[in-house]
Amino acid sequence: MTGPLTIPAMLERGADLHGDRPLLRMDGLARSYAEMRDQVACQADALARAGIGRGDRVAALCSNRIELLDLILGCAWLGATAVPINTAARGAQLEHVLSDSGARALLAEGDLLEALAIIERPPALDVVWALGEQPVELPGWTVEPPPRPGDARPAAEVDPGDTAAILYTSGTTGPAKGVRCPQAQFHWWAANVGDQLEIGPEDILYTCLPVFHTNALTAFFQALRVGATYHLGERFSASRFWARAAEADATVTYLLGAMVAMLLAQPAGEADRAHRVTRALAPATPANLWEAFGERFGVQLVEGYGSTETNGVIGMRAGEQRPGWMGRVRPGFEARVVDEHDAEVPAGVGGELVLRHGEPFSFATGYHGMPEKTVEAWRNLWFHTGDRVVRDAEGWFRFSDRLKDSIRRRGENISSYEVEQALLTHPAVAGAAVFAVPSELAEDEVAAAIVLEPGAAAVTPEELLRHCEPRLAYFAVPRYVEFAERLPLTENGKVRKAVLRERGVTDATWDREAAGFQLRRGR
Repeated sequence: MTGPLTIPAMLERGADLHGDRPLLRMDGLARSYAEMRDQVACQADALARAGIGRGDRVAALCSNRIELLDLILGCAWLGATAVPINTAARGAQLEHVLSDSGARALLAEGDLLEALAIIERPPALDVVWALGEQPVELPGWTVEPPPRPGDARPAAEVDPGDTAAILYTSGTTGPAKGVRCPQAQFHWWAANVGDQLEIGPEDILYTCLPVFHTNALTAFFQALRVGATYHLGERFSASRFWARAAEADATVTYLLGAMVAMLLAQPAGEADRAHRVTRALAPATPANLWEAFGERFGVQLVEGYGSTETNGVIGMRAGEQRPGWMGRVRPGFEARVVDEHDAEVPAGVGGELVLRHGEPFSFATGYHGMPEKTVEAWRNLWFHTGDRVVRDAEGWFRFSDRLKDSIRRRGENISSYEVEQALLTHPAVAGAAVFAVPSELAEDEVAAAIVLEPGAAAVTPEELLRHCEPRLAYFAVPRYVEFAERLPLTENGKVRKAVLRERGVTDATWDREAAGFQLRRGR
């Protein structure tokens, strides 16, 4: 018997209560609640017959597709752990995730397998399950078709605190960290964000965000919890978004601040209102876009705060929003704004946002294989977000900036450390500092200050970016490059990135968009 707050228990309950109601739709395929439960049980059997057992990790390098969702849920049903990987991961980042997670198997789309050719196969990784019709040649790796679903397998004895997924979030002063997400965390994501969006059985939730991130993955559980329908779409397209939402007959959708700006930048057309969407979860939307978005598209934006490590901690319902503010702390959680000594600061004074939860396992349980980082982040029994916020006298929280060196571009977290390491592999680069500069859309753009080796041959920004492409996710490749004789340093030799951020883009900065430079993959 599984615990009531586990993923198998949620699937069983959904099948019992909602049976033939539609739960999942994608690419013309539809599954009812009962069919979803049965398919997951069969997927778990396939994993077990392939040698995957309780506690084993199974990685996935896939875009939005049914097989990815089946794998994540099948692992949870079996008591194994899924490790969905950002499809843009390349080079050292991809190798780190596969090695650090200790994954025994990897499910990968055929056109993404080339990313494995330039990295070392981790010793624990026994097999790659390739999706696609064409055979794939990958010397040094065992590549096979995915195991086929078998008979329905009873759910394993799993507990709410068992790790259902390890989701890798960008490091700031080191490699990406694997966040251990327990089974119950997905229940509480569904409960908190579902309540904020007021999702009910008649709603259809449309998302085109990637399932390897928390936002789209937890939207599935929001639907599962209440009897709604989850429509998983392909990659975001600003020009086709509203038409796709209308095709899905969606009532609720999921956006990011940068996506809001992109949609508003599109030419007005009939599709703007030819849909049933009434509300959209849209964290990090600039305050000046709210009114224009609502008037043009007839959709109420909903702001909030959560992270892979936490939950839907701060946020209000659609009719209670204040543009530019994240909202108040939700029931079951605590939030403080503290100084560098973890002492709470008065209302109106900026500081770091720290969070605490009241329900067991509604937060992540730490970083996989990184006990020191876990203790550092959860010190004094509060999770330290690394985000600078302000709380007003009425308990509303407003995001200010990031204390860490992480960069957020179009919904993706970017490690400045990883970009710097990629740049430093170029023989002409002696030093590199990567930092955020404001984007015209929302969030950040990636800028790099470069110091060349003395006597090095002339190198162009274009050459550096081509060097970065096979080593970085496309969204992490810098937009701005500036060459400098030296980097601003502190007394103990650390780069003063605050100086670089304040200086921002100058007349000496090369801009790849202004130069018409096109990345060979991604956008």
